[in-house]
Formats: sequence, structure tokens, C-alpha cells
Amino acid sequence: MHVGVPKEIKVHEYRVGLTPDAVRELTHHGHRVLVQTGAGAGIGADDAAYQAAGAQIASDAASVFAQAEMIVKVKEPQPDECRMLRQDQVLFTYLHLAPDPDQAGLLLQSGCTAIAYETVTDAHGGLPLLAPMSEVAGRMAIQVGAVALQKASGGRGVLLGGVPGVAPGDVVVIGGGTVGTHAARMAVGLGARVTVFDKSLPRLRQLDELFDGRVNTQYSTLHALDMAVTQADLIVGAVLVPGAAAPKLIRREQLARMRPGAVIVDVAIDQGGCFSTSHATTHDEPTYVVDGIVHYCVANMPGAVARTSTYALNNATLPFTLALANKGWKQACAEDAHLGHGLNVQAGRITHPAVAQALNLPYTPIAKVLGKAVEAIAA
Repeated sequence: MHVGVPKEIKVHEYRVGLTPDAVRELTHHGHRVLVQTGAGAGIGADDAAYQAAGAQIASDAASVFAQAEMIVKVKEPQPDECRMLRQDQVLFTYLHLAPDPDQAGLLLQSGCTAIAYETVTDAHGGLPLLAPMSEVAGRMAIQVGAVALQKASGGRGVLLGGVPGVAPGDVVVIGGGTVGTHAARMAVGLGARVTVFDKSLPRLRQLDELFDGRVNTQYSTLHALDMAVTQADLIVGAVLVPGAAAPKLIRREQLARMRPGAVIVDVAIDQGGCFSTSHATTHDEPTYVVDGIVHYCVANMPGAVARTSTYALNNATLPFTLALANKGWKQACAEDAHLGHGLNVQAGRITHPAVAQALNLPYTPIAKVLGKAVEAIAA
């Protein structure tokens, strides 16, 4: 298969779809890889590194999209990229379609087959291709939140860890999944007082054991959450519903009862955000203030630590990339139901139920899309 890697064009996105190591694996399996010049600059991988791994270098994105049978990216395709996609071409990347009807419309018009990292599953009910970036974003949430709390950044002027004689800051983490766990880990490491909210009692028990009582675990109810956010210095939104828009858990009227200069970091912003006052920002202008509360809502947080993020992501995506290249998307998805769950768009149809529901569009079951491919494997 001919695999293409364009340079990311989202604002301050420095990651890249394939590392030179991943390219070498693909070329070792007999595939051709075309990488846009400069695509790996953000992770310290120049064109020579990709050529040494067996890739060819293209002068521009148009050449990559025109020649490749499968496009491997990191972030969702921007409008100009969507317009370069074509029928029977495979796109393998993060999509986050639920809050983005414009992107969904362009992908449907293209006729391409779009497989989303964030809805690929595993045997344990996890999201293995989202997990690495969730780990990065969870850890970053505390770093950026700590900076935003500084007075010069518009925050309360609170040091999360405190000092002898002065109490540490209060951190509230909403959601005890991968993002929330790693945010709590970083906040505890800084010496903050940390409370994690979740609706799963088994998960809260796991967190209590994991942190050996160093975090407060709280079952998430409207009242308990309302009381906690009014006393918080930093709130991390870490709630995820796979494929669907994030639920709005904090309403605007609650901001008036919060501490002036408190900080909200909405890691769920890729899926629309879990605060009613959230809207996506960029690394250029990462924060804004609503009713005295600082909001950090950068939609590609891990892009700021591109080298760590890219290698972590490729460690997870490479086996699926190889499967798609070796077998073609239809056979690969038919043989691996977990990869099949990543199929969001195919030939003008929405093939993921949560995405279809969020966009209020018709849903086509993947079994109907795969058709004879499933029957052949069963035979």
C-alpha cells in the first residue's frame, strides 16, 4: 500500500502521523511511504531521517494526498485537507466528529473511509489509541493550570503545592479515567489537595487504592460537584463519552460562586467541552476569562510536547496502521472488531452510532458496510 504522511497544519500542531521508526516498519513490510517535506521537524526528525527509514519525500501536501492510498495523520483534517481526500482513500487519524458537523460534512462529501483513533477499542473496554494522548493531556492539565493560576496570567496567584505555613491549592478533577488519573497524579506530586469525581464506584475504589488515600474520591452528584467547584483553585474537565459530545457539567451561573481567578482546564474540548462556557482555543491564545474565571481550552494540548506525544502515539497506532496497510481497511476491520469500532465514515455514510446520534445523521451499521468481507472470514 502507498501510505502518505502530510505535515500537520493546525495552529501550533507539531506532531506527525508517523515517526521514522514507524516508517521503517512499514517499508520493511513492503509498503511505500511518502512524507511531506518538513513533516517531522517538530519532533526533531528531518527529511534525511525519513529517507534513511525508506520513505520518499514530497514537496507539498497536494502530492501526498494525490498519490497515497492511506493518509496517516494526527489531528482532524482541516477543510483544505478534507477537499483533497477522495473516494476509496483511507484516512487514519483523530477525528472528534461529534462537535464538528462541518468536518463531518466534508468527509461525507469526499467519499473517503475515515477511521478515528479515538473510537478504536480494546478487549478491556478501553480506548488504546486515545490513551497515550489522554495520559499526556492529563499531566499537562496540571502544568498549564499551575501557570494559569499565576497572577500575571490572570489567575488567583496560588501555588498549587503551597509552602510551609501556607495551605496548598485545591484541585478538582471531574472524571476518573485516563486523563483524570494522570491529572491527579501530577497534582498530588506537586503537593496539592486533590478531589476526583466519578460516577463509577468501582473506579473510585481503584483510585483510592492507587493513591493510597492521598486523593479524596467523591461520587459525582450535582450537589457534591457544585459544592466542590466553589472551593477549587483549579478544575480539570476530564469526562469522555466515546464518539459522543462531552456532557456539560458546569453551568455559567456556577462561575459566579467560584473563587475569582480560579482556573478551568477543559481537556474534553475536542469533544465539545464539559463546561457550558468552554470554546476551543489555540496555543497562540490558550486562555480567556468568563465571569472572573480563567478558561484553558486548547484543543490539541499534546501538540505542545510534540516529541513525547508523537512517539507515545505511534507506539499505540503502529500495529493498527500495519494491519490496515497489510490487509486493506475492509479485511482489517472485519478481522478485528476493535479496529472496526474506529470506522466513523465510509463512502458518504456515518458508521459509528454515537457520532451519528451526536450529529443527528443517519447511521449505517458497520456489518452492512463490511458485508461480504465478514462472510468470507466466517467461511
